[in-house]
Parts: sequence; structure tokens; C-alpha cells
Amino acid sequence: MLYHLAQYLQEFHSGFNVFNYLTFRAILGVLTSLMISFIIGPGMIRKLSQYNIGQTVRSDGPESHFSKAGTPTMGGALILVAIGISTLLWSNLNNRYVWVVMAVTFLFGVIGWVDDYRKLVKRDPNGLSARYKYLAQSAVAIAIAIYLYRTAAPVETRLILPVLKDVSIQLGVVGYVLLTYFVIVGTSNAVNLTDGLDGLAILPTVMVGGALGVFAYLSGNSVFSGYLGIPYVPGVGELVIFVGSLVGAGLGFLWFNTYPAQVFMGDVGALALGAALGVLAVLVRQELVLFIMGGVFVMETVSVILQVGSYKLTGRRIFRMAPLHHHFELKGWPEPRVIVRFWIITVILVLVGLATLKVR
Repeated sequence: MLYHLAQYLQEFHSGFNVFNYLTFRAILGVLTSLMISFIIGPGMIRKLSQYNIGQTVRSDGPESHFSKAGTPTMGGALILVAIGISTLLWSNLNNRYVWVVMAVTFLFGVIGWVDDYRKLVKRDPNGLSARYKYLAQSAVAIAIAIYLYRTAAPVETRLILPVLKDVSIQLGVVGYVLLTYFVIVGTSNAVNLTDGLDGLAILPTVMVGGALGVFAYLSGNSVFSGYLGIPYVPGVGELVIFVGSLVGAGLGFLWFNTYPAQVFMGDVGALALGAALGVLAVLVRQELVLFIMGGVFVMETVSVILQVGSYKLTGRRIFRMAPLHHHFELKGWPEPRVIVRFWIITVILVLVGLATLKVR
């Protein structure tokens, strides 16, 4: 909204031309969402505590987690509010990519909110059943995938292979819809599985999101995309504003979520942020790079799949507990050590992902 106001005001003063720069508005997006988080965060945490919307802890989990019982959760709503306000303020609202990523993020947030509400307010231990949760996620992801395919240019429906220059695969409608579905739903649930320790999921989300913002900026610029050999997608650079808002909101939330956490994000935050990363990767045509940069999310998900599969087939567990972060806790690693080491792994993987821009 303020972007459009600046567009009008630049007719009267050339200084308002600065709002045409994506980087400037991205910085404003970071700062705006960060300040919103700082301003409304304490009040939201008090309200969640007042209404006894507290975390439940698995009885078979690490003993160190028992003290977390009752910690306010559903704090992901703080992230979504900050992202939403900041994006609406600084984005070009005529850009369809902005509305696509906002729709996916907030619709998945609604799914997570319903699950959290049933578990924490209605005291239903099952929350939203897995069947209905995946059905809702699938409906949103498939609808978005079909919309994107119907409105896409040819380059937007090709699978780009990192490292291999000028090599891509035309997906077709079925391939594109299936890939988009699995990337959005898979990443959403992967981030949700990772959200088990204080700050463990939010900082990797910020780092991966920030890297995808770099891809968005470069893909939306004909000169940079041509030089780097990545797809040129007109208009996708506007997603840098959304990414900036996500980064600011994520860092603002981490202020309260860092060990020992004052609040947890819950499904309302984890499902939404994971879906946001997934749809960003789809829009900038970097699904495989997301798989690399989000390696921590991948490891956590694979550990659960292997654990469940092994137990059903052989009756034995591969890990002491899944997801993977609990395995290391039960091996005796203090929680902060697990968190920071997973952060370090993410830094390395994000750098590897960004390196694919030049290694072609």
C-alpha cells in the first residue's frame, strides 16, 4: 500500500523514486516485520498464557522437555501477522506472485491454526486428524499448482537441474502439478517435524528463505539471470519483499523463541512457513536447490520415515527417538548444542545452494 502511495508521490518529488528499488523495499520489509514482532510479541505471549494455550509434552520424550509443558504456543500467528502487514505495506500489490505466496502461506496457516486450536483450546489430543490435515494441504497445493501451470510461461514449467548449464526437463501438466504438490506439502510438513526444539526450525527457515530471496531477485532480472544461466521469470523479483518480511518476522520471533523459549510457533507457524518456502522454490524454479539448502528439514523427515518403516517391518528402531534432533538429545547432547549444530549445518547447505548459481 505504501509502495503505491510512493508511486503517486514521486510525481511531486523525485526522492520517492527510491521505492522503485526492490532492495530498498526488501530492507523496509525486514525492519517493519521485525518491529511489529517486537511490539506485539510480548502482548501476544501474555494473552496465550492467560488463556492457558500451552505446549503439551510427550511422556516418552527427553526428560529435559518436561519443564516445557505449559509454555505458550500458537506463536506462529505472530509471524504471520508481521509478514502479512509488512508485505502489504511494501509490495507491488498488482504482482500475482505476491498474492500466490501470500495465499499459500496463510491458507496453510489456517490449517495449522485449526489443528492447534483443537489440541490446545478444545483439549482434543488428536487435533485435526492426519487424514483431514493432509486433505486440506493437498487441496490448497493442487489448486495453486493448477493455477500456476495455467498462467505460466514455458520456462516456468521446466525442472531446472542445478550445476548442469542449459539442461532442464519439460514437466508437462501432470509432472508440474505433482512436483509442485510434493514440494509445497512436503516442505510444510518437514518444517513442522523440525520444530521440536527452541529456535531449531525458525532460523533455518530464515536462512533458506533469505537464499530463495536471492534467487528471486536474480531470476526477476533479465541481465543477472542471463549471465548466471537461470530462468528469467518477469515479476518474480517482487517476492524479495515477501522474503524480507519473512526474514524480519522470523528473527523477531526468534527473539522470544530462543532457548529457553518463551513461546513456540505451533502448527500455525510451522505449516505456513514450510509451505512458503516450498512455493517460493517453485516460483523461482529452484525445487532441487531447496532440497539441498533445506537439508536439515530433509534429514528430520527421513529420520521419521526410516524409524516408522523399520519398526513396522522389523520391530526395531534405527534411532533412539525420531525426529533426528531427539535422537541426539537422548545420546546426551544438551539442547543448545543440537540447535546450534543444526544451524551450522544449514549455513553450510545454504552456501552450497547459492554456489550452484556459479557452478554450472
